[in-house]
Amino acid sequence: MRPYLNSAIKIEPFRLLLSPILRRSSSSSSSIRTFTFRNFQFPTGTRAPGHLILRRCRCRAMGTSSLEAVVRFQVKDKIELTEIEKKIFDRLLNTLLHFNLQTELRVAGGWVRDKLLGKDCYDIDIAIDNMLGSEFVDKVREYLLSTGEEAQGLCIIPRNPDQSKHLETARMRLFDLWIDFVNLRSEDYSDGSRIPTMKFGTAKEDAFRRDLTINSLFYNINTSSVEDLTGRGIEDLKTGKIVTPLPPKATFLDDPLRVLRAIRFGARFGFILDEELKVAAACDDVTSALAAKVSKERIGTEIDLMISGNQPVKAMTCIADLTLFWVVFGLPPKVEPAVSEGCHKLCIAYLDASWNLIQLIGCSVFTVEQRRLSLYAALFLPFRNITCKDEKGKTAPVVNFIFKDSLKQKSSDSETVMKIHRSLEKFLNLFDLLTSNEDTQPAEVDWGPELIDVPFSSKLRVLAGFLLRDVKDFWRVALLISTMIYPANIDSTEDFLDKQYQLDKRIELFKTVENAITKLGLEKIWDVKPLVNGKEIMSVLQLKSGGPLVREWQQKLLAWQLAHPTGTAEECLDWMKQTHLKRARIQ
Repeated sequence: MRPYLNSAIKIEPFRLLLSPILRRSSSSSSSIRTFTFRNFQFPTGTRAPGHLILRRCRCRAMGTSSLEAVVRFQVKDKIELTEIEKKIFDRLLNTLLHFNLQTELRVAGGWVRDKLLGKDCYDIDIAIDNMLGSEFVDKVREYLLSTGEEAQGLCIIPRNPDQSKHLETARMRLFDLWIDFVNLRSEDYSDGSRIPTMKFGTAKEDAFRRDLTINSLFYNINTSSVEDLTGRGIEDLKTGKIVTPLPPKATFLDDPLRVLRAIRFGARFGFILDEELKVAAACDDVTSALAAKVSKERIGTEIDLMISGNQPVKAMTCIADLTLFWVVFGLPPKVEPAVSEGCHKLCIAYLDASWNLIQLIGCSVFTVEQRRLSLYAALFLPFRNITCKDEKGKTAPVVNFIFKDSLKQKSSDSETVMKIHRSLEKFLNLFDLLTSNEDTQPAEVDWGPELIDVPFSSKLRVLAGFLLRDVKDFWRVALLISTMIYPANIDSTEDFLDKQYQLDKRIELFKTVENAITKLGLEKIWDVKPLVNGKEIMSVLQLKSGGPLVREWQQKLLAWQLAHPTGTAEECLDWMKQTHLKRARIQ
């Protein structure tokens, strides 16, 4: 008999769509019942085994009761090593035997967490209890040479307190995997300083100095066992909780970037943030420290990992809920026009809509890079018409400021997103043309003088061709973003949310326009070379050097080429000569 679950059920850590595919397990308790589920979709996008615990919660004051559901994640009892991992660890243990070292080697952090969750991980960090990483790497190299093997890629990454890297790291390559080596340590932070005093520590001290309990687990290579020295790392994995080993406010003030890491891991695994952690993350002291003590590069790296991850919307929503949105995506003091009070909500609404559209259209339609930049383009969509003054006093898009100053990300990302934003108005203008069976005159958009001599019947292909040649491989991304502001620019959070995104209509519009562009034969049109080159243009115009006139004719000839897809170079050149003669006579 299937259990009846009423609307009073509270689902944590994330919303569950409870289907009738629940099977009651045996339980002697009447207040706690456990159900296993066969078709549960985790946020990571993979089906994972687990079970749902239903607890009956009674309210004495109201005389009522309800059920509370808690998801428990399946965590492995022991770590199963791959063949490569066995070979790596064997080499390290043989190094200890070769030199008769009384050293304990532990794998720390994310590798342990991921292996316990049944996930592959190739990021191996070795913590050493009685020597520096560089000293141990030298001994591994010496041992490998004695066996006829060659040590690869040995290097030392120096400490860099300015980038919050407080410890020297040794690195080497074993069996095509990079392995990092550091010593176990404890940290002491002095008042007003973000640079800790480092010293050798015990494994327990090292575990408690880490950011989260789920990242504080060790795998002891000597004993082949998992060590949970905080006493709650494995339990927090099972219950899906993001908790700090020490009081969260002190942990965040030591390194405020840990706030963003907590959000990222919570989103990535579908875990919930501890309530005390959320209070600490949102307090003024921590937000101020995040803005003042952490480099923009490190913040930008965390944000990019979230955007590139499996739950970008959840991550950005959490950043906003913790009042960190404007700390992370800081704007210059003066922008024009002024940003509305609820602008960050609209940013996340657009991000949510684009994420859902990508899933419904099909992730395979977009490359990984296209998906990543489409989410940035959606997140910053409300800023597309906002400008500020750059360091030279020139007017510049505020989107460029966010990428280059607030996040310190590469210029190419900023340029691509801004190019997508600039293309939106032209895409909106094309929608009616591409979706209508009737001859429709293009709206008043500055398409350029190259369309003057193009016959009306060919203007659609020419317009779309120029647009695609501008945005190139990102034309589908620009099309996707354009569907979210069609038929009119929606800059009100309420307007956009009231429409509940209308995803079905936007998908239909996307596919209609995509099919129309494909039928026009414009796929990869940006790779098509001009039929007539600059020297030939200069010859017809009887010019000795290039200039604005040559560039103008290059655009006109490209328009002719788009209007005549089967035309030859000779025909294109003849058209240019005739057109040039006609204009010369008129002038």
